Amino acid sequence: MKTSGSIAVTDNDIVQKIYIVRGIKVMLDKDLAEMYGVPTSRLNEAVKRNIPGFQRILCFKLQAENSPT
Repeated sequence: MKTSGSIAVTDNDIVQKIYIVRGIKVMLDKDLAEMYGVPTSRLNEAVKRNIPGFQRILCFKLQAENSPT
């Protein structure tokens, strides 16, 4: 969806990519990466490099309830 260095995303595109997980609205990293026109791995690397800038409530990994942490 990236054209000429700008991001072309409609409100409807965003709304369709919001999921409710355990009562919380979330967006998946793959969907955010697609919206920004970058590979998912690059998005995750950027988050890891800047982890103090992200509040835990804004960025987290989901795990199955019975999986070890």
